[in-house]
Amino acid sequence: MNGEEPRPPREAVAAIHVHAPSRRNKKLAGLLAAANDSTQLKARWHAAQVTAERLGMSDHSWVHLQIVLNSALRLYRLLRQSGVTSSIETDYAMAATDAEVVIAGGCLLHDLGMSIHRSGHEGYSLFLAADHLDELLADVYDEPERTTVASEILHAIIGHRSGGVPLTVEGGIVRVADALDMEHGRSRVSLETHLPNIHSLSAAAIDDVRIVRGEQRSIRVEIDMNNSAGVFQVDELLATKLRGSGLEEHIEVVAQIDAEHEKRLLTVYRI
Repeated sequence: MNGEEPRPPREAVAAIHVHAPSRRNKKLAGLLAAANDSTQLKARWHAAQVTAERLGMSDHSWVHLQIVLNSALRLYRLLRQSGVTSSIETDYAMAATDAEVVIAGGCLLHDLGMSIHRSGHEGYSLFLAADHLDELLADVYDEPERTTVASEILHAIIGHRSGGVPLTVEGGIVRVADALDMEHGRSRVSLETHLPNIHSLSAAAIDDVRIVRGEQRSIRVEIDMNNSAGVFQVDELLATKLRGSGLEEHIEVVAQIDAEHEKRLLTVYRI
């Protein structure tokens, strides 16, 4: 698979370790510690990647989960700095630290269903995640807060599907962050279609993705392309996930090309 020799499960999961800046958020640190202590969860992550490799798809391993997690926390912290309040604060009178746990849980568990099959994986992820959440949150929350946070995590998971319509800020963040893992070699679109045309060309055209403070909106996503074919990647993947996320008014996307080797069809593409 991917030109590498397969490894026994115990060896494969031994190297897995997710991390993200906790910024003194003990609840988030507790969730991450519990995830890293769960051999069963790591085995599901590994199985999800094996399914992706069987289908000839791009990376869906724990590396993808960590990239999504760090992007999501970056999105949330920028939104919070601009005055956006999380849904768990608005609806449950809980705290911003709890919102980060919801976001992290959604990011780490959203692709668990890939360990079963790609088709319908978002739905499969729900019951697999439910099996893990009591253990992952056991040292972080007592009841009824534990079940409240678990429910919000499950909502974020199902909201990342293609036709998903998340009803929370946290769910919208997970949905968008999933799409931001699109740099060269990491596309979610390119190999899913198995078409050696605009899909693969556009996937190779994305050089860099940056999440920065916006000027017109709270967040600006800057995408560097080496070829205008990358516009298909941005529109097919990111724009699709951004629309319906509930965050459209807060995020601007600017994809730019700075290449001299092609006929310049466009220089900037905005969402």
